[in-house]
Parts: sequence; C-alpha cells; structure tokens
Amino acid sequence: MKPTAPALARTYSDREYPDPWEKVLDYRRVQEYAAEHPNHGRTRVGKALDLPPSRVRGWLKDGMPDSVRGIHTAIDHGWLDPDPESETAAALVDLLAHVLAGGSIKNQTYVPSVTVGGRIGIDDIQTAFSRVGVETVVRRADDDSRATEILPESNGSVLGRCLVTMGAPAGEKVGLDAFPSVVWEASESARVAFARTYIDHRATEFSDKRTIVLREERPPAYLEGLRDFLADVTGGPVTLGDRSVTVSADAARKFCPA
Repeated sequence: MKPTAPALARTYSDREYPDPWEKVLDYRRVQEYAAEHPNHGRTRVGKALDLPPSRVRGWLKDGMPDSVRGIHTAIDHGWLDPDPESETAAALVDLLAHVLAGGSIKNQTYVPSVTVGGRIGIDDIQTAFSRVGVETVVRRADDDSRATEILPESNGSVLGRCLVTMGAPAGEKVGLDAFPSVVWEASESARVAFARTYIDHRATEFSDKRTIVLREERPPAYLEGLRDFLADVTGGPVTLGDRSVTVSADAARKFCPA
C-alpha cells in the first residue's frame, strides 16, 4: 500500500497508546481545542477532551509526539499518499527496489541504506535518494574490504518508515514473506524501472547466454510474487527455482541492456 499518515504513525512504538495513530488524533484534538479556547489551561483542556492533564501539558507547550513530527516531515516531502502516476510515487517505488534488492532498513532507527554492487554504482543510488528529496552520505568508499554504503544525510528515519509501510522490512529481509503489493499498483513505467533496478542489483549473468538468475534467501511466497511480477513486466517466461528466480533470455531482452 501507499504511505499514509495512519500507517506511518503505526511504525512508532508507544507505551500509552495500543494504536499509535490514536495519539496523533488526540494531539490534533488538543491543538484544535486550544486554538478555539486559548485561555484554557491543561486541566480544562484535559477535562474537556477526557485526556490526562499531564499529557496535555506538553502538547500545549510546543511539545509534539515523534509520530506527528514524522508525519509533518513526510508531508513536506510529498511522501504520503502520492498520486500513483506522480514522479514522487515512481521515485519511492524505485527506492523500494534498491532497498529490497541491495539494501536494508535498521530495525531500531528505521534508517535505510543501499549497498553498491552488481550493475549499481554510487551515482545510481544517490540519484534514487535525490529523487525523493534526500541528500546522502557515502560510507566506506575507500575500504576495499567492505561494501560501499549510501544512506540519507537527514530525515532517514521518516523515509525508512514510509518504505516500511510500502512493504520493506525493518531488520532482516529473509523473513519478508510477501512481495510488496504497492509495486503492482505503480504506473507501468515505475514497474519497469523497479524491475530494472532489482535486476541490476541482484543479477547473476552468464557469458554464453542472456538468461539472468536472481538468487534470493527469501521465503517461497516472496519469490513467487517476484516471479509473477517480473513475468508480467517483461511479458516473457520467468521461472522459480530453489531460492532463485530465473529470467529467460526472451524476458530479459525486453528491458535489459544487450
């Protein structure tokens, strides 16, 4: 699904609210009430809205829940509920491909990172982040023993949470049991770009044939979804093997370089 305010809010943990989205709604209620009754203190506001005065106090003094701040950041960048035909939606889907095929999202901080590899270079990854309005930091570019990694310079946690709402895992990717449905909902050009990015990260190629093999440590349901998606995009045969998806030469010829 697309990033939405409720979905984004629910990526935040909260000790007071079983549903973190309810905290966002309560915060908004407090702000609306305070705007209409600027002389009411925390006790009167809390009583009127059936909220603890201790909670209301912080919200009346410019305090803001992290989830609300995250929603504001996402709105400022256009990440929430983008038009499927928009550049922002296409950019988010492409970045999702980078994360799924060649990156990760930290399970504590939610900051996404993408690793250079395959046909994907530093410039490709920086462009993917730039398309969603984020500058980047490059790590280990001069370390031959470890892969070069690119991550957001700022607002990374909010961006990562938006990607999680789209189907990216926070933490280990091997447990991801479903191919993200948001990719199917994207525009045709965005779907093709997703497929190309994914293959550019993961492809095992052969010198004597055009067949491409994507080796993945993922559950069968995810691999089946990836196979079905690539077959739909290419219009050619794509088969499922043991922890791998094979793109036939006929399918690969439709959107991969010669």
